[in-house]
Amino acid sequence: MLGGLTGFTNNTGTDWGERLLNTVASKTIRHMFTQSESVEVAVRCYPSSKLLQGSIDSFKMSGSGLVIRREFRTEEMSFETDAVSIDFSCVMQGQIRLKQPTQAVVQVTLTQADINQSFQAELVQKRLQDISTPALTDLSGGQPVSFTEVQVQLLPENQVQIFAKADLGEKGLVPLSMKSTLSVERRRRIRFKDPQFQPEAVPEESREISQTLTSAFAEILDNMVDLDRFNLDGVTMRINRLETQGDKLIFSGYAQIERVPNNP
Repeated sequence: MLGGLTGFTNNTGTDWGERLLNTVASKTIRHMFTQSESVEVAVRCYPSSKLLQGSIDSFKMSGSGLVIRREFRTEEMSFETDAVSIDFSCVMQGQIRLKQPTQAVVQVTLTQADINQSFQAELVQKRLQDISTPALTDLSGGQPVSFTEVQVQLLPENQVQIFAKADLGEKGLVPLSMKSTLSVERRRRIRFKDPQFQPEAVPEESREISQTLTSAFAEILDNMVDLDRFNLDGVTMRINRLETQGDKLIFSGYAQIERVPNNP
């Protein structure tokens, strides 16, 4: 179920048009997500009379517990747009329609638990299950290989420790362990750079095959996370920077908004 909806406190003297737009914008933004714990929206327009012509100085949203595409949870997300031009007649009908595209500064926070839960999502599972490359099937006796039980631990300086298991079918499960450094490529792709096999977390008798499988797993991860696969309808996300802070991974960047998205 959708969570609570809270609006930022309006300044004294804000007219009915700005209050109406705050209400409609709150409802619209909330419905961009499959679930939400809280969504706060504020519209800035001075003087407020500009609103009747559809001119807004900025539009700000802050939300928590937001779920995108039914399976990808974000702990926190906030954005603030540049000046926005809207069709005010649509606001009267309970809708927001942009007259022209706009940009927004965006920050997204994922917890370590969010990241680990995302590995259970169908979109991610498709990339990790029943892999039949020659290099892997040679190790499994000709059977497809799947990577399961993925657990990510966030470390300082954008590093991550990753544990997983490779399912070799009749040959059983092989534990994997690696460290890698997260980085951003072309503002849209998350890279797992400089993967390093961690033998101390693997039984000695499995280390040789585990190292080979870990290398293959690292390559799959490195080609997995492309933001264009997760964009909301009408919104293109780009990352300028990422940073690990304790058990959280924080992204900052921008969004190009062509139109207000439909429901997920």
